[in-house]
Amino acid sequence: QVHVVESGGGLVQLGGSLRLSCFASGFTFSWYTVNWYRQAPGKEREWVALINNIGNNIRYADSVKGRCTVSRVNAKSTAYLQMNSLKPEDTAVYYCNVGGTEGQGTRVVVST
Repeated sequence: QVHVVESGGGLVQLGGSLRLSCFASGFTFSWYTVNWYRQAPGKEREWVALINNIGNNIRYADSVKGRCTVSRVNAKSTAYLQMNSLKPEDTAVYYCNVGGTEGQGTRVVVST
């Protein structure tokens, strides 16, 4: 059964850091690009970053460029989103999409 689980969210102060994780099971993780998305309260879903299957093609949304780093460890079927210098506007539920499958998301709240 295909399954994706995001974790690592939480409450963090302005300027803090978090590392989100995305664990996939039930399929060959190393075949797929991983996309990260977020949805803030009352706002549309926003694409955040992507990393291709072998990690040599990485892209970021302008809103997070320079503050986020996406990575993956295929042997662990896990992708990561390291977020630094967090701002209140980063408050959202973060989802990872692996081959069209997403989890329930992990909530990030940045306090001032």
